Amino acid sequence: MQKEFFQELQNILYEKNTTIKFHYFQNFYEDFKSRKFIFNHEHQSIFKKNTSQQITLLHPTRIRRPKFVNSTHALAKIIHSVAHIEFNAINLALDASYRFKNLPLQFYYDWLEVADEEIKHFKLLNSVLKELGYKYGNFPVHDNLESALEATKDSLSFRMGVVHRGLEAKGLDANPFVVQKLQSSNHSIKNLLMEYLEIILNDEIKHVKKGDTWWKFANQNRYDFIELCKTFKQFSLAGKKLNIQARIKAGFTQEECEVIEKFYS
Repeated sequence: MQKEFFQELQNILYEKNTTIKFHYFQNFYEDFKSRKFIFNHEHQSIFKKNTSQQITLLHPTRIRRPKFVNSTHALAKIIHSVAHIEFNAINLALDASYRFKNLPLQFYYDWLEVADEEIKHFKLLNSVLKELGYKYGNFPVHDNLESALEATKDSLSFRMGVVHRGLEAKGLDANPFVVQKLQSSNHSIKNLLMEYLEIILNDEIKHVKKGDTWWKFANQNRYDFIELCKTFKQFSLAGKKLNIQARIKAGFTQEECEVIEKFYS
């Protein structure tokens, strides 16, 4: 008997045990690529808070970020913040695949591929944390991405624009600053970490490109990106300094980047 795609994915999305979640997903993903599922597009999606039991949540303004990487503790804290973004990105990709129905099969291929890559990113960063004597959950984090997921749960256009073309592209903007900060570290693990961050950046460009593609698919030129920034002003959809080179690879134009920079200046 064939399993139903959305119900199986719901079980994975809301699984609280990370080890079990990742194991279930790998089996699910292999079955998906082998086309072993049926799709019931009448399936009714549910929504519930999906925060890992491992973490402590604080408001973003209460989280203290190290200015200098002058200790193992400071290094671990920076890596932990990136790992948290990657963990959230797993759920964001799974939720997109689960929540939005009656779409081309390529949509589900795209976002399950993203989820698979985000799991790999998280595992890479978590391995570095363990090497330093820490683990995911040792530092408080914010739930900004989870809030954006909830705010866009009823609109494919908003989800793709705000989360995958907005907040994920903001991650592209942040990458050079994280790299620059880590360059000052003398820790022996620095070179390996730089290698991991390069892998993550290259994959994230592809992820934002997918967000760009599906935002344009859903939006059909009804509004431009700046209108989205205005509508969702509670979320800053760009960094203080844009990574224009990465953004252009991900589907933005030079002109659009200039308009976004001006809007957030």
